[in-house]
Amino acid sequence: MIGVLNNRTYRHLYAAQIVALTGTGLATVALGLLAYDLAGAAAGLVLGTALTIKMLAYVIVAPLAAAIAERVDRRRMLVTLDMVRAAVAVCLPFVSEIWQIYVLIFVLQSASAGFTPAFQATIPDVLPDERDYTQALSLSRLAMDLESLLSPMLAAALLLMVSFDGLFWGTGLGFAASALLVVLVALPSPKPVPRRGIYDRTTRGLRIYLKTPRLRGLLALSWVSAALGSMVIVNTVVIVRSDLRLAESAVALALAGFGLGSMLAALILPRLLDRVEDRSVMLAGAMLGTGAMGLTALMSAALPMTLSMLALSWALIGFGYSTVLTPSGRLLTRSAHPADRPAVFAAQFTLSHACWLVFYPLSGWLMTVSGATVTMAALTTASVGGVLTAWAVWPRNTAQPVPHSHPDLPPDHPHLNGNGPHSHAIIIDELHPRYPQEP
Repeated sequence: MIGVLNNRTYRHLYAAQIVALTGTGLATVALGLLAYDLAGAAAGLVLGTALTIKMLAYVIVAPLAAAIAERVDRRRMLVTLDMVRAAVAVCLPFVSEIWQIYVLIFVLQSASAGFTPAFQATIPDVLPDERDYTQALSLSRLAMDLESLLSPMLAAALLLMVSFDGLFWGTGLGFAASALLVVLVALPSPKPVPRRGIYDRTTRGLRIYLKTPRLRGLLALSWVSAALGSMVIVNTVVIVRSDLRLAESAVALALAGFGLGSMLAALILPRLLDRVEDRSVMLAGAMLGTGAMGLTALMSAALPMTLSMLALSWALIGFGYSTVLTPSGRLLTRSAHPADRPAVFAAQFTLSHACWLVFYPLSGWLMTVSGATVTMAALTTASVGGVLTAWAVWPRNTAQPVPHSHPDLPPDHPHLNGNGPHSHAIIIDELHPRYPQEP
């Protein structure tokens, strides 16, 4: 898997991702401490509001940023957004009012909503070979999982030497280092595209996404990932501290189970995806995670919950979660021309975070009013609905050539190449506004 790091450009981009993720992890810890410093017992409400603002920024800003990305140099855009994030991070230590947190978080996450899809869309241009790209996706997943495990430990070590304000400076340094790594390499940019209006550019990614059957299946599986992931992210601390009455260290052990399951899937997937189609792998992962959540709900209703039971369940859910998310970049890349990739990646970013915007508050509310068993049962039901929808809307072999014709094109049109009816894999564009088999 690490052979892909021999590519100098990708090596710089991967290093940029790692240092930016580390900075983000430090900011997560510091933001919680800042909220408690300003709001005391109401810190949970402040963080919940900040998380909602983050999701809203992702949903609203990503399509607008994708429209801008069509017209600007890719490297310049990434570096600028990294520097915006660094500037916001170094402003956070000077916050004295709660509303200032909300404003800065919106700016920070708006920059991330522009940066992340453009960054993700650059990787398949740097690594055009699908096997290399699959390995890069697994490495990216490993980086995210390791960050979730190691950043809290790094933050704890730093807090022995500096106050929590110092963590924000570390965050700013991480984003600045990311910008430096990006600026040191030349990035391919898509070829110029015909001039389009702002509405067309803003909605283009969403229109391509929703007209592509395999991406509609991906959206349904993103719903599953959000349902399963929200239970782990939002409620692990409540289950461990309130239901099991264990120490804070037990929260880390339970979350480590989720992370280790996810990392194991990321290590296995490159070879597995060489042999099995993405649809089968991703549906199997969704079913595994859903089944693990449902079984845990049943067991918690009949037996006392234990930490080992919870960690094992979270590991299975983490394995399924990573199995769904890791191959998604391959689907997006296959479903768009290079010039449209930033828009399509932005559409996935927007729609997947819209799913999280549903499940974050729902998961927390259900846990508060009904407890863990009912919450897991409800989220399992929602997840089953997502799996069934993905199964129904995502046909098999959508990457295979599809016989079709273009009666609206003149016989000498370059796309026809002298042929009438012809066959190729379908990508939604001006010549193929919908899949041929669809009415």
